[in-house]
This record gives sequence, C-alpha cells and structure tokens, in this order.
Amino acid sequence: MSPASLTQSTGVPYTRIHAVGAARGDVIVPNDDIVGPIESSDEWIRQRTGVITRTRASANVQAVDLAEAASREAIDKAGISPSDIGAVIVSTISNTVQTPSLASLLTERIGATPAPAYDVSAACAGYAYGIAQADALIRAGAARYVLVVGAEKLSDFAKPTDRTISFLLGDGAGAAIVGPADEPGIGATVWGSDGSKWDAVGMDRPLKEAFDDPDGEYPTLRQEGQTVFRWAVWEMAKVAKQALDAAGVTAEDLAAFIPHQANMRIIDEFAKQLALPEHVVVGRDIATTGNTSAASIPLATHRLLAEHPELSGGLALQIGFGAGLVFGAQVVRLP
Repeated sequence: MSPASLTQSTGVPYTRIHAVGAARGDVIVPNDDIVGPIESSDEWIRQRTGVITRTRASANVQAVDLAEAASREAIDKAGISPSDIGAVIVSTISNTVQTPSLASLLTERIGATPAPAYDVSAACAGYAYGIAQADALIRAGAARYVLVVGAEKLSDFAKPTDRTISFLLGDGAGAAIVGPADEPGIGATVWGSDGSKWDAVGMDRPLKEAFDDPDGEYPTLRQEGQTVFRWAVWEMAKVAKQALDAAGVTAEDLAAFIPHQANMRIIDEFAKQLALPEHVVVGRDIATTGNTSAASIPLATHRLLAEHPELSGGLALQIGFGAGLVFGAQVVRLP
C-alpha cells in the first residue's frame, strides 16, 4: 500500500508592510526628573545617549494597552478587518506574566480571534524577528495578513539608581500589518545570535532568586555598557551591510535608515560606517521617546512617516539588536 500524499499550503510570492501604528507612554519624563538617584546631570545623559526626554506610561497602563492602541491604528490604516488577520506576533519583554502570552490577550481585544497568537522574546531585535516571521508565514500560505507588534513598558523594570541603562528606558508600542504585495516589499532578513555575550544586557537576577528574597525586590534591567556599545557599533554595522547585500540594494537606494533606538551615538556611528548619502533620512526617535526595546523601530518608522510623508513607498533599512545577544535586519518598502 503506497503512503498517502500530503498537501502543503502555498502563499503569495511577495509581501510588504501595509501600515504602521504607534502608541507612546502618556507621561513625558525629562532628564532632570531622573538624574538625582544616579548622581548625574541632564548634560551627561544628552552627551552619552542623546536622550532629552523619554515617554513613560502611567501606573494603570500596561504593555498590552499600548499594543492595542497601536494595533487599532495599523489595522485602520491598512483598511482591513481584524478578522482578516491570520496571525498575531508580539515582540515584548514586558508582559506582566510569564504565561499566557500578551499576544493572545491582544488578539481577543482587537477582535482577531481565533488567529494564532504568540510572543517573541528577542528584546530589541524582536520587531525585526517578527517582520521576518510574518513574511515567511504569508509566503508559505499560513496567513494572508499578519499583525506584528513591538510593545514595551520598560519603566516597570527600570531601577532609579541604575547608571547603566535605566535612564534610557521608555514605554510604547508600534504595530505593523504585513500582507500580500505585487512586488517584493520585504527583503531577505539577516538575523542571528551571540550567546557568548548572553549576560551583557538583561535582568539583574533570576526570577526565582527574587521570589526567595525576603525584601522582595523585583529584577530590573542592567547592562555592561561598553561591551554592548562596542558590539553594536562594530558587529551590527557589518550586519546592516549584509542586509543591504541580501536585498540586492545599496545605501544609495535607501530613502531611510531606521535602527533600534539604543543610543544616539550608536545611531550616528552606524550612519557614518554605512556611508549613508545625505538624502537618506535617519530615525532618531530616541531623543524624545527613549529606548523602547522591541517597540523602537516601528515607533521611529511611524514618526518618520508622519514628519516626512514623502518617504512613503521608499526603501528603509531597519536593524534591531539587543539582549541575547540577538540581531535582525532587513530592507523594507515603507507603507
């Protein structure tokens, strides 16, 4: 008896980002409000990071609330119904619980049930990971439209006295609707990880250790600043160039460069190493939003399109990198 044959799904040949939505924290926090506990100054923070203010969410606002607001805007702009969404991918390190996923709750809130939903834990590279997965799911025929969200409430994990990263952190969410296209709109993704630097940035101690602590202090974020800075500047510039090659384009072809908003000095060094032409607009949302991890690329994209609507339809190189250490980059056509 011959074995039965299987049917595999097939999808459309090309995908693109149809729309983006954004939601930032509702509280503007200037440097002067946080310099006391770290014995620093507004000037020091500006010179080292480029951050002037950061947006943080009120105590009653969670990451899922920010994700919902950003998602609704993206769905509306894309002109689709929530029922058209075939999968929901949320990149976050800010879910209030280990399980269930933030994505599952978000899917219910926006009316996309019973779409499959899952979280991606790839920190600041999470949005780029999500875009890569959405592109693959659609071209494989597993979904027609995919909602990709980066959502963070990092202020919940910022220790006021930490001088390594806490003063950088902000809250927000960015969402993208990925769907079919008539021509390639998402280039090949260059992504990977380097676990040899696993402890360079992340939580300051395991959850179990915190549970056993009689003082009950919750784990917070910290980083080895110089290690992360050197890795980002030297290694990620190479990844960005690889993403251009993988997409078959050059820096001259770009309309925008949208890196993870980690540090203004890193962004400026990236632009220099990539030899970006003057016409390429660089995302620098960090100055007034702060570092929002997985949300930073879609938030920066949303702001660039609002301030420079002429960029619509142009090519943008986006790259995320962070805790893991993990990284992901791709060239996309802006909605």
